[in-house]
Amino acid sequence: MRPEVLTGLGGFGGLFELPVDRYRRPVLVSGTDGVGTKLRLALTLNRLDTVGIDLVAMCVNDVLVLGAEPLFFLDYYASGKLDVDAASAVIGGIAAGCEEAGCTLIGGETAELPGMYEGTDFDLAGFCVGIVERDRIIDGSSITAGSVVLGLASSGPHSNGYSLLRHILDRSTAEQRRLGDGRDVGEVALTPTRIYVRAILKTLESVPLQGLAHITGGGLLDNIPRVLPAGLQARIDTGAWTQPEIFEWLREHGRLSREEMFRTFNCGIGMVVIVAESDAQAAVERLQACGEQVHRLGQIEPGDAGVVLTP
Repeated sequence: MRPEVLTGLGGFGGLFELPVDRYRRPVLVSGTDGVGTKLRLALTLNRLDTVGIDLVAMCVNDVLVLGAEPLFFLDYYASGKLDVDAASAVIGGIAAGCEEAGCTLIGGETAELPGMYEGTDFDLAGFCVGIVERDRIIDGSSITAGSVVLGLASSGPHSNGYSLLRHILDRSTAEQRRLGDGRDVGEVALTPTRIYVRAILKTLESVPLQGLAHITGGGLLDNIPRVLPAGLQARIDTGAWTQPEIFEWLREHGRLSREEMFRTFNCGIGMVVIVAESDAQAAVERLQACGEQVHRLGQIEPGDAGVVLTP
């Protein structure tokens, strides 16, 4: 909960008093997302306690890239027949994700839709609203040639690329599904999406950030260009970080090209931070102090290729 919440759960709508005393020109930022077919993997492995965290993460990280603080979150849970234990596990994860992101779970909807879903199968959607000062919106417009590209480590594949990931898993034997340390690839793939809210908001208190990109579907290749001004491209050194083992497993067992990997999965980078060269060291230090693994990926340069991967 947050002090701005005026109602409890169970009403027809949630009331949230905007903290306008903290802002001169407050702007609301909204976002919605799901967890894709990662949910099917979670159902198959009967591990439903973390997909709620994924749901929150996918929404709050999207709102965050505009510099917004997430305020409140709503969920939509639709099932053919409600399984109370499954729903409780999922909602528990949503609550944990909201607590980590500093936003309140203000409401939601649980719907039984027989005929739309088979048995106890279900789907999830999440909705988040955040707030940002108008003149502090991060829209990438201040990015210039020479700006530094930093990458924050992901916790794994997060919540994208799971249709391909599951296909690769289905074609693999139980023995092949083991990583070098003996862990099952499916279990590792259920590691919840990392939430970057507290680290980014804390960094923004003292370091100006020029651009942020949440690395979701489309990977580094498609998401970084979304925040770049016209006439600029990002040159990324793929040797600047060590990809978690699960990505090498996916590349090898899926026989995927480098471009397919970087366009389908986050490959170990969950959030990209773009800063002026003069602010790069301060940003790294502040983000590391907040518990993030930070990698200097490359820099911005003139061009229209979007992202150039080297070597």
